[in-house]
Amino acid sequence: MKRRSFLLSGGAALTVTACGANPPEPEYGADPTLPDPERGLLPSMVVSRPTAWGDATPTVPNGYAVSAIASELAIPRQTLVLPNGDILVAEGSGGGAPALRPKDLIANLIKSQGKSAVKGGDRLTLLRDADGDGVYEMRGVFADELNAPYGLALIGETLYVANQDELVRFSYRPGQTQANGAPERVAALPSAINHHWTKALTASPDGRFLYVGIGSNSNITERGMEAEVDRAMIWEIDAQSGAHRPFATGLRNPTAMTFRPGTNELWTVVNERDEFGPNLVPDYLTAVRDGGFYGWPYAYWGQNTDPRVRPQDPEMVARSIRPDYALGSHVAALGVAFSSPAMGGAFAEGVFVGEHGSWNRSVPVGYKVVFIPFRNGRPAGDPIDFATGFLDNGRARGRPVGVTLDPRGALLVADDLSNTIWRITPTVGS
Repeated sequence: MKRRSFLLSGGAALTVTACGANPPEPEYGADPTLPDPERGLLPSMVVSRPTAWGDATPTVPNGYAVSAIASELAIPRQTLVLPNGDILVAEGSGGGAPALRPKDLIANLIKSQGKSAVKGGDRLTLLRDADGDGVYEMRGVFADELNAPYGLALIGETLYVANQDELVRFSYRPGQTQANGAPERVAALPSAINHHWTKALTASPDGRFLYVGIGSNSNITERGMEAEVDRAMIWEIDAQSGAHRPFATGLRNPTAMTFRPGTNELWTVVNERDEFGPNLVPDYLTAVRDGGFYGWPYAYWGQNTDPRVRPQDPEMVARSIRPDYALGSHVAALGVAFSSPAMGGAFAEGVFVGEHGSWNRSVPVGYKVVFIPFRNGRPAGDPIDFATGFLDNGRARGRPVGVTLDPRGALLVADDLSNTIWRITPTVGS
């Protein structure tokens, strides 16, 4: 028998539960065992209510240290390390798609309980550590009056910013602390409805192209396919002209992208569909093939058909590419960064992933940064917890978003709940 509880106040989490027992731990890796779908009147929904860090900090492995290099920001999402070591922080909050169903109203209420009350800054903040001691003593606004900026990329002396509605660029020279005037538009980006508003961004190694992740306008096309034109895909944009083409499609919400160092391989993390059970469908990490189709909305994890989508398209299901690595369902991966030997030890070769944590599970998952070991250019092994402590007895101290590698040997973690940038470094001799 299904049961539902709706806790509006006084608890650590706001919850709607539609299953009778705690779900098993999610599956990880290249070959996860997928459970049968679970569908009901209401999906399992939970979000952990915020609490302050106080004197606590994230928990990191032995041999590593963590510090807050910036706080009291305005919803930090992604960061970019500039050639001189300065850090740009994109701050903003977008979206606002109207609810379609009563369950959407409930879900939106639950999600709102796990967010910062701070208004998004719609700006880029610059941080500088002038003497290299790990303390970023200078802080200022590089550019403001943006529209929910998210993705950042630098090509030569041009800084690109992916707002929720357009890709723009600024001229940039090392040491510059403020933008010179208003940005120039490179390309308009899909922004109608904006169910998934974040626009992830990275540049090709040769600087010719930019890649923009554009999420779907729904969970599984409940707004109709006409609302999904140019969405659930990665665009390739010519950096000079702004001309674009679909690079890969069928990616429900590609939230962060990067190139594997020394290669032309584009990698992304993707948030998969909801309301299919606590352990479906796995969010994933994958290399992205030019022209590849990754299943959404017709299929998931390769060629597993989603029966909720009507009409179905067997030809598209047959084309669906299986991703490289399952991260677990509903972890809400929002950040990805390849490591380097400067990070040391067991974390020298692989990928860091920022897991924001999602709502479609009665037992929360995510709320941490994990490391996926690589061997011969591919994931090899279970994820390793790298930064935890964002959840404390069911309350959320923080929620990781972007993760960025500082080439000097540090990992930056943007926390959009406590509005903090954390810096994690190897200690001497680690």
